[in-house]
Amino acid sequence: MTKKVDNNNFADLHVHTDYSDGIFSPKEVVDEALKASLGAVAITDHDSVDAIGPCIEAGLGSELEIIPAIELSASNGEKEIHILGYFVDWQDPEFLDMLHGMKTSRRKRMGEMIELLSKKGIEIPAGRMLGPESRGSVGRLHLARVMEEEKLVRNIYEAFEKHIGDGKDCHVKHEQLDYNEAISWIDRVGGVAVLAHPGASRADKDIPLYVKAGLKGIEVYHTKHRAADNERYLKIAEENGLLATGGSDCHGGKKNGTILLGKVRVSRDIVESLREESAFKK
Repeated sequence: MTKKVDNNNFADLHVHTDYSDGIFSPKEVVDEALKASLGAVAITDHDSVDAIGPCIEAGLGSELEIIPAIELSASNGEKEIHILGYFVDWQDPEFLDMLHGMKTSRRKRMGEMIELLSKKGIEIPAGRMLGPESRGSVGRLHLARVMEEEKLVRNIYEAFEKHIGDGKDCHVKHEQLDYNEAISWIDRVGGVAVLAHPGASRADKDIPLYVKAGLKGIEVYHTKHRAADNERYLKIAEENGLLATGGSDCHGGKKNGTILLGKVRVSRDIVESLREESAFKK
């Protein structure tokens, strides 16, 4: 007889909300996680922890654990990488001040990109992107969605491919932490630094640099990783004594008719390893 798998013992460790560039509200994230019978989700918004409190509140009364986390944008020279931080002290005042600075920088960058689009005759309706000071962080995916909704482009892909993708006419780089700073900040607030989607970032050769800077894990399992990628990064994690994590990188909505949340999941043993590695164990 086949043993039944208890999905409540699994976690999706890479989930975004509409407080960064996701579509799902905190309540929708919780609802979808419960539908997927997950035991835990990590809220990993870009450069923002604003959704963690609302997610915890939305999950009250359920058995779903909300793991306080973040995905920090960082640079290694001209290369952009993302560092996930798990079990961070998301209420640390200095951390919040630093994130507020990143949020302000993102808004400035967005204004510059909107101005460049305007010069090309692509007008973004007032208030759609930069209304009153708001929650969370704003990024290019927000802009691409607005461009699609306003029928300024056929789809999000076209927005990036023709206008706002790296190297395109209306792209503006945003200020980022150096990777050493990003890892240091996560460590400072008691978290565990993990390299996000290394396959998509083409980060293999630089992993030793990140380990030297204090990296504690690699996101081995990801929706953009193939089976061969999983095997390669698991081997790299084992060789470097790193934790092997994984998550769907769900931004809400449907991809090919499927909601990604929970499609990549890891065992609760990995969650407990992250918790034990962290200094912030609430």
